[in-house]
Amino acid sequence: MRMVDLITKKRDRGELTNEELTWMIEQYTAGSIPDYQMSAFLMAVYFNGMTDAERNHFAFAMLHSGDVLDLSDIPGIKVDKHSTGGVGDKISIPLAPLVACLGVPVPMISGRGLGHTGGTLDKLESIPGFNVNESEAQFKKQVRTIHEAIVSASREVAPADRRIYAVRDVTGTVESIPLIAGSIMSKKLASGTNALVFDVKVGNGAFMKTIKDARALAKALVSISQTAGVKSVALLTDMNQPLGITIGNSLEIAESIAVLKNRGPRDVHALTVALAAQMLVLGGKAPSLEIASGLAEDALRDGRALTAFKQLIQAQGGDPAVVDDPRKLPQAKYRIPVTADQSGVVDQIDTNTLGLAAMQLGGGRAKKDDVLNLAVGLVLHKKLGTPVSKGDTLVMLHADTKDVADIVGLVQKAYHIGPSAPKKSPLIHEIIRP
Repeated sequence: MRMVDLITKKRDRGELTNEELTWMIEQYTAGSIPDYQMSAFLMAVYFNGMTDAERNHFAFAMLHSGDVLDLSDIPGIKVDKHSTGGVGDKISIPLAPLVACLGVPVPMISGRGLGHTGGTLDKLESIPGFNVNESEAQFKKQVRTIHEAIVSASREVAPADRRIYAVRDVTGTVESIPLIAGSIMSKKLASGTNALVFDVKVGNGAFMKTIKDARALAKALVSISQTAGVKSVALLTDMNQPLGITIGNSLEIAESIAVLKNRGPRDVHALTVALAAQMLVLGGKAPSLEIASGLAEDALRDGRALTAFKQLIQAQGGDPAVVDDPRKLPQAKYRIPVTADQSGVVDQIDTNTLGLAAMQLGGGRAKKDDVLNLAVGLVLHKKLGTPVSKGDTLVMLHADTKDVADIVGLVQKAYHIGPSAPKKSPLIHEIIRP
C-alpha cells in the first residue's frame, strides 16, 4: 500500500477498507508516514467525512495502536463517563464517588484542560498531594477495592491518537465529527470499561454549538460503542451558560464538595444525579432510571457519596481534610467584583468568553505546556434569567494580581442584560441510545 493512494481515494469520496485504515494507523504510529501526508488525509476527511464503517474502524485502529487495559478480573460491570467539555463542568468529580458508593466500579481515565474548557485532572490536582499518574497495577487495585479511580492516560494508550490530534490542532481539522469520535473512543475503550455514559455538551460554551451537530456526535459515539460491544447512552446537555457558579480549578473542587454534601447549585446536583442514574442502570444496580435516581439522592443525603470522595482522595495521595475544610484548597489573593453597567435581566451569557477569562487569569492553558494557577477563577453571582440592578456584582474574580482591567471588561461583555428573561432552556435536551 501507499499513503498517497489512500489520500487520493478519500479525496475522491471513496471508502477505505478496514485493512487500509489499519495499515495507515500502524505505519503512521511507527513513523513511516510523514505528518504532511497525514495532514492531507485529515483534510480530505474533514471535507468528505467517513462512512459509519470507516469511522468505527478508524477508532478501533487508533485504539489498538497502544495498550488496552483488561479489567475482567474486577467483579461487576465497569462504567465510565465522558464529557465533551464545557465551562464549569466539574461533574466527574462528584459523580465518580456517588456511583462508586452504590457498588458500580468507575475506572475513569480523564484529561486536562485546553483553551476555554477545564480539565478534571487539573481540578483534582488542586487538592494537595493528589496524584493522577498511577500505574496500571495501582489503578486496577484501587478500582477493585474502592470502586473508583480518576487518572491520566499513560503514554502507551492510543499513541496514534496523540500524534493525529497534534496534527489536527495545527491544520484546521479539529471540527470533524468522525475524527472527534475516533479520538474520544480510542482513549475511552482503552480503559477496559464495559459501559459508557456520554455527556455531549451543546451551546455557546461547548464544542458543538447546535443540537444537530451534538446529536450527530452522540450518535457516532454510541455507534462505535455498540460495535465494540460496550453498552452506552449519550445525553445532550446545555452549555449556554456555565455549569454551577464556579469556573476555576480549586473553586470547582469546593463546589463539588458542596454537591457531595447535598448542597451546591441545582444544575450541578441535577446533572450529577441524572448521569449517575444512567450509570447505575447500565451497571445493573437499578432496574429503572427512577429507582436509580432515588438511590443517588439517598447516597447524597446520608453522606455515603461524601465518604467515598474522601476515600478517593486518600487512595490517590491527597489530603482528605479539604472535604471538611475547603479553605485548605489553594486560595487566590484578591477578590475583584465585576459589576453590571445597567439594570434589567440577564438574557444571554457568552459562556466561551467566561472560560477564556478564567484562562487569562491563569486558570487555564492557551498551550499544552502552560503552568496553571490552581487558585484563580470566577464565581458567578448572576446567571440566565436573574434580575440585575446597575452596580450589582455579576461575577467575582479570584485573582493573584489586581491588574485585571482587561479581564473585567471581557467578563462585562460576556453578560447581556435585557428587559426580560430568556426562554428557559432544558438542562438535558435529548437522550441518544443505541
